[in-house]
Amino acid sequence: MVPIHTERNTQLIAALAAEAPSTRLKAALTIGTDPDAALLDALVARCGTEPDFYVRDMLTWALTRLPPDLTVPRLLAELESDGSQARSQALHTLSKIGDPRAWPAMTPALLRDPDDEVARAAWRAAEAVVPEGRERDLAETLATQLGRGGREVQLSLSRALVALGAIIEPILQRTLASGDPVVAAHAAATQRLLEDPDAAFEPAVKEAKRIYALGTERS
Repeated sequence: MVPIHTERNTQLIAALAAEAPSTRLKAALTIGTDPDAALLDALVARCGTEPDFYVRDMLTWALTRLPPDLTVPRLLAELESDGSQARSQALHTLSKIGDPRAWPAMTPALLRDPDDEVARAAWRAAEAVVPEGRERDLAETLATQLGRGGREVQLSLSRALVALGAIIEPILQRTLASGDPVVAAHAAATQRLLEDPDAAFEPAVKEAKRIYALGTERS
């Protein structure tokens, strides 16, 4: 069925591209409040270019208000986009929808995407849609990224791992024995978060690095 663009929809699509962020935010809110499948493509397209964080979040919310049978295939297609923001926002929205049909798209290549924002979004999405019985496979792939990036990237990975539960413990223990102090510290900090979800991440990393350094000196 070809989408029917009413005068209202035409005005909303124009408002999504307005100069003022407040106008774009209001348009996304209006679309989400009274969802119309004819606006699906406009929402997805805007996600790939929208510069304002709050507007992007509202666009994602508006997409979650549409039927998953329509949004999930369209978002999966967006993962083939050349634009990193388009891919990361599609993944972010898939994580919010949580539809298991997205799981086959969570490939090792995507979970190791060189763009940090795409990878972070992929970690969240994969954790949200992993089928029962495949958690260990996902944890093994995620563990290959331990030690990657700065604080925010590492925290995102730790949270995705911790969400998988106790199944990650032997994987973390094995990683702690690695010869890379950054990887070992990240694994130790993740272990700390698994044991105490309310623990602060940065102090856990610093403490893990200190313990690793002491052990190296003694050896």
